[in-house]
Amino acid sequence: MTDPRIAGQLALCVAGIYASYLTQGLVQESLSVKKYGLLGDRFPALTALTGAQAITCFVWAGLLLLFQARQPGQAPLSAYWKPAISNSIGPACGYQALRNISYPAQVLAKSCKMIPVMVMGTILGGKRYGSLEYVCAGLIAAGISLFATKSSKIAANRLVAPNGPWGYFLCIANLVLDGYTNAEQDEVQKRFRATTPIQTMCFMNFWGALYYGAYYFFVSSSGSQFIAFCGQHPSAASDVLLFCLCGAIGQLFIFYTIRTFGSLVNTLICTTRKFFNILLSVLWHGSPLLPQQWVAVLLVFTGLLINTALKSRRSKLD
Repeated sequence: MTDPRIAGQLALCVAGIYASYLTQGLVQESLSVKKYGLLGDRFPALTALTGAQAITCFVWAGLLLLFQARQPGQAPLSAYWKPAISNSIGPACGYQALRNISYPAQVLAKSCKMIPVMVMGTILGGKRYGSLEYVCAGLIAAGISLFATKSSKIAANRLVAPNGPWGYFLCIANLVLDGYTNAEQDEVQKRFRATTPIQTMCFMNFWGALYYGAYYFFVSSSGSQFIAFCGQHPSAASDVLLFCLCGAIGQLFIFYTIRTFGSLVNTLICTTRKFFNILLSVLWHGSPLLPQQWVAVLLVFTGLLINTALKSRRSKLD
């Protein structure tokens, strides 16, 4: 029988990640296509959202750490400089892709995130996964992909700079870098098992904020454009604030999930969450589901049920 405490922890992780990132997805899509002000200005620096979120998450986690006493065996700040590099570049690539491809297309391209995590986990961490886990990953990816295959001229016309090949390349880069980040975080957690999720969140975002600040204000002009635009359009500033708060809360749940259940479970939750991001986007715009999309729903939840049964069986064997 499954431990009720473990089941409750997993349910909390799923609810927290879903609530945070479903809301953030709607705000992100709005920022990428919305026109602000009387002149219809477009948000100029989507990639700068990652920097704003890193600062917010660092401050949020830093405040929480004030109430935690440091324990022996916890990771030092320096342990996270390397995964923070890939964690900074990867999401920025994903956000930039929204200038070139639609939000559903971006989710489609990133729906196979579980696969690079498994590959990176095998290469860098020496992990081994069962065949059923690969089947589950394939079913979930196929379902989300099938759901997102419908193209829309309206969606294309809303893009800032339509460019499919470049947009998909950015998404692939995002996937590869995310896989490396997750594998590196697992390795840090193995070496420093006393490290808490809040510490991971704080240290990762410290380095991220440092990298973003150096790039956006000393290498490019994105940072100044971002601040100026938010000053001219208070509604955009409100959207950015909501985006960052959702990210801060969501990251806390993600790091707790990785710390408690590992990166594969976290990736499974985040991958299926993307399916519901698409579903919520469709419902928000009042579009009916096509027959092929109902098939996609069946594929996704079949993968979830198989994976749940597999983990339940392993829990009984242990």
